[in-house]
Amino acid sequence: MFGIKSETNFAYLLICTNCLCMPDSSVLSNMSIAVVEDHDLVREGISTLLHNQGINDVEKFGTAHGLIDSLDNSRKYDFYIVDLELPDMDGFVLIEMIRARNPIAKLIVSTMHDEIWTLRKLLARDVNAIIYKSSGGNEIIAAIREVLAGNTYYCDEVTKALGVARDSSLHPSVRELEVLYHIAQGKTSREIAGLMYVSENTIEAHRKSLFSKLEAVNVADLIVKAIDKGYLKKSGFRR
Repeated sequence: MFGIKSETNFAYLLICTNCLCMPDSSVLSNMSIAVVEDHDLVREGISTLLHNQGINDVEKFGTAHGLIDSLDNSRKYDFYIVDLELPDMDGFVLIEMIRARNPIAKLIVSTMHDEIWTLRKLLARDVNAIIYKSSGGNEIIAAIREVLAGNTYYCDEVTKALGVARDSSLHPSVRELEVLYHIAQGKTSREIAGLMYVSENTIEAHRKSLFSKLEAVNVADLIVKAIDKGYLKKSGFRR
């Protein structure tokens, strides 16, 4: 999670983005948007930004279950702006639950996680846009504009990270990246197998592949190289 200072800066950037070009105002005024974000300041900042752009039907949720309850009561939204880190549910699970209830939902993910494995998992779930919380409110506006036009949208940092991943023939698979994350947390192969519902032999095969692809000689070397290549953040491993 991020600190109060970064929350404040993000919310300030959101509220100050009021003069960007948007689609026709009549289109915006008829849109409904759900904002799922557990940080009050950021949630209010996004809501204010959207209201300032003529979008009046904005519902705010501090938890995933709050949104799910609304959907189960037959409420539907045109856009969902979703944080991945929520207090009551994994963001990836929430995305799948939204899709199950509304297959054509337009999903914008706002996250601080820039690990490649996270981005690849989001792509696998066909989200419409990915933006970083370090970006300003213009990214949300640009994302809405592009998705309404039938396109996907990724902020510049996401596009760059994905470009690096696609250029490498030795890029670890999504499952391997999940194993890598658990290794960085200090978990054993048996523990990882239990978490991923596979056999210990399968995890050992993923470990072997990771060591080969990253040319690592031990776990410490694996983690250092994973950080250097952008597969892990420095804060993503257990000290």
